[in-house]
Amino acid sequence: MHTALFSSGKSVSDDLYKASSIPRYIAVEGPIGVGKTSLAKRLARSFNYEILLELSEENPFLERFYHDPRQMALATQLFFLFQRAQQIQDLRQDDMFEPVRVADFLMEKDRLFARQNLDNDEFSLYEKVYEHLTIDAPQPDLVIYLQAPVEILMERIQKRGIESEQLIEQQYLEKLIDAYTEFFHYYDDSTLLVVNSSDIDLVNNDEDYEQLLDFILTTRKGSRNYFNPKPSLL
Repeated sequence: MHTALFSSGKSVSDDLYKASSIPRYIAVEGPIGVGKTSLAKRLARSFNYEILLELSEENPFLERFYHDPRQMALATQLFFLFQRAQQIQDLRQDDMFEPVRVADFLMEKDRLFARQNLDNDEFSLYEKVYEHLTIDAPQPDLVIYLQAPVEILMERIQKRGIESEQLIEQQYLEKLIDAYTEFFHYYDDSTLLVVNSSDIDLVNNDEDYEQLLDFILTTRKGSRNYFNPKPSLL
């Protein structure tokens, strides 16, 4: 029997699970420093789901990219593309697309980063490589898009203290935020939940997290939704 476990200690039986609007596949997205991996891990624990994470620490070009973006962009981007394609292929082979899961990335985000980091000729090459890869990623039932202004992202990046990330420039983050904003403005492939994470702590504050969890459980399938529990602070 599948049982979804929630932070409140409640569980959902198979019958209720199937009859409810609980998403079986959740993807958490957003720019660097917004907290998508931490939220994905907490959601996976709450729902007792499998978790699929970006493996950025395995990219041997990433640190050099932060030092010299222009020189290392193509190698960095192609490594991520091959890595994510391999993750999806491995899951297919293991027949793990039936179980429920939480991921901290969308496959589409790879192209979003590529468009930001590569020049026109490099991006054309990237597109040709992408087209020749067999990438059959399933669409999530729910995409959670975390937002925060660039000042807060810079502060969070500094606070978590990953050495290579300290080289990230504010201008780069601003471009990334704009790219995410445009992408999700037109996104309609899955149910979308846009979360303003500026003044809430979804990882360490149980009240904030429980509010989001309740919102997820009442989100209508196929809709676009906004979660901003503290609008007076904006």
